[in-house]
Amino acid sequence: MPKESGLPLSYSAAEVAASLGCSEWWVKEQVRRRRIPFLRSGGGYRFTSDHVQEIFHILEERPNPANAIESEAIPRRRTTAQPVRPVASLRARRPRRARNAA
Repeated sequence: MPKESGLPLSYSAAEVAASLGCSEWWVKEQVRRRRIPFLRSGGGYRFTSDHVQEIFHILEERPNPANAIESEAIPRRRTTAQPVRPVASLRARRPRRARNAA
């Protein structure tokens, strides 16, 4: 059994992607754009458990109760049927070479 070193465990981009249910490319792209926290170790990206928890909080979306109440109070607009217009028949033009030859 390995000895506890007191250092935090680190995870690879592939492991973080698996826990998020997304691709490894997406995780690396978010790192490149500095949207999520990370460690740079030997040219690779590593993530601690604190980083992963923060990423979950960054990506979390919560409903706004005020929006839910407003959306119920606003009646939906009924759409009226548009009158059907007669269809215009189209005629093809004569080709340019046929016009020039005549």
